[in-house]
Amino acid sequence: MATIGFVGTGIMGLPMAMNLLKVGHQVKVWNRTPSKADILKDAGAEVCSELEQVGQDVEFLICMLSDGKTCDEILFKEHGAISQLKPESTVIVMSSIPVEIAKKQSEKCKERGLRYLDAPVSGGEKGAQNASLAIMVGGEAKTFSQAETILSAMGRPILVGGAGCGELAKLVNQMIVATTIATVSEGLLLASKAGADPVKLKQALTGGFADSPILQQHGERILTRNFKPGGTARTQYKDIDTAISYAKSLELNLPIAELVNQLFQNMVGAGDGELDHSGLIRELERMNHLAL
Repeated sequence: MATIGFVGTGIMGLPMAMNLLKVGHQVKVWNRTPSKADILKDAGAEVCSELEQVGQDVEFLICMLSDGKTCDEILFKEHGAISQLKPESTVIVMSSIPVEIAKKQSEKCKERGLRYLDAPVSGGEKGAQNASLAIMVGGEAKTFSQAETILSAMGRPILVGGAGCGELAKLVNQMIVATTIATVSEGLLLASKAGADPVKLKQALTGGFADSPILQQHGERILTRNFKPGGTARTQYKDIDTAISYAKSLELNLPIAELVNQLFQNMVGAGDGELDHSGLIRELERMNHLAL
């Protein structure tokens, strides 16, 4: 069993840290709002009042924060999360951040004698709770091998390539998720407008080529109007926008992603940014002056 520091106990981070505790790892946690870590304390975690304490006497430090800028600040500032890490300790950034930032973080860690993995996740709150997250990892094979047991307590880790490749895989994941949510939403709206029962339509598509976890899980959310966030629309928009920006740096044009990105931007601008990303149906309803 390992000793692990964990930074960020929000919607995703809390159940991820809980799963590390469940398999017997010793876990130290820090969160900007300490009360959000109380349930972890009750489960046996050590809650740190000061950020630098979370990196003391740990072998692994996991970061699960909202974006690249926040991760950089929390990890690398004076008295930051890595300031007390011992050489050869491993930093694992599981946040969705730009590829370029992950590469820079890897270099910063290397300069300090630390190992680094970027390991963003997919599966939402349910996947985090069930320890069934898809974990896309970038970094050195030896570092991944040493961290694989830790990551496996939270889901299914796959090494995709070198530093930054985990984040690259997550960008591809988010593009596919976003465009599929948009297509499922349009399909259910079309069925409803044309007189079909959208609930029965979802049942009819089950098991066919159009079936998917998005149709089943997010389609159900759309039909029941359950937009309590597993993954927020604001985060989805951030990730698609990052993917498009990175594609442009490679001189790639992604027209479908750009169209869906505009829909999510409009959704966030309309005040729905904190809803689940399946709430995109609301933006399509506004555009068409309809309700599903």
